[in-house]
Amino acid sequence: FLECAYATLEQAGYACGQEPLPVGVFAGCSVSAYLLEHVLPQTRAEGGVHDMQVMIGNDKDYLASRVAYKLNLTGPAVSVQTACSTSLAAVHLACQSLLGGECDMALAGGSCVSLPQVAGYHYQPGSIASPDGHCRPFDHQAQGTNGGSGVGAVLLKRLADALTDGDSIVAVIRGSAMNNDGS
Repeated sequence: FLECAYATLEQAGYACGQEPLPVGVFAGCSVSAYLLEHVLPQTRAEGGVHDMQVMIGNDKDYLASRVAYKLNLTGPAVSVQTACSTSLAAVHLACQSLLGGECDMALAGGSCVSLPQVAGYHYQPGSIASPDGHCRPFDHQAQGTNGGSGVGAVLLKRLADALTDGDSIVAVIRGSAMNNDGS
């Protein structure tokens, strides 16, 4: 996600460097099986790096803060965890932060890299997994979901500011909201 965040800022024409940028970070990622299965056991076996240092560099709870630190971003740094809706929840929270004046720009997104890369899954009736391997969000034929890997980030800015600054505008978010469907 750090690489994607850097590339997103760079593509938008904002270089990360010595000068701090008033950019918030709203992001989430899945738990790192690689960290749990390979990194932590190795550091413990070698008696080397302290577990806290390893966690700060790898755990999902430190994602937004680490990106803000590494890229010298001075807006809010909020790690978001809402399961399948994490990236969209991050976008909503970033929009609210922009509207509230907490930052001038906001990076929002998420990352999930499943390791080891496996093909397929065992379907169990009544589970969250799709019986036919297809995910059909917001469709009357939706029957479940399936896992995947990917990373993505967007740089958000208030429309008036983007127009004033001559930024390239790819899309405009006209509104957002969050809720939960309960049980």
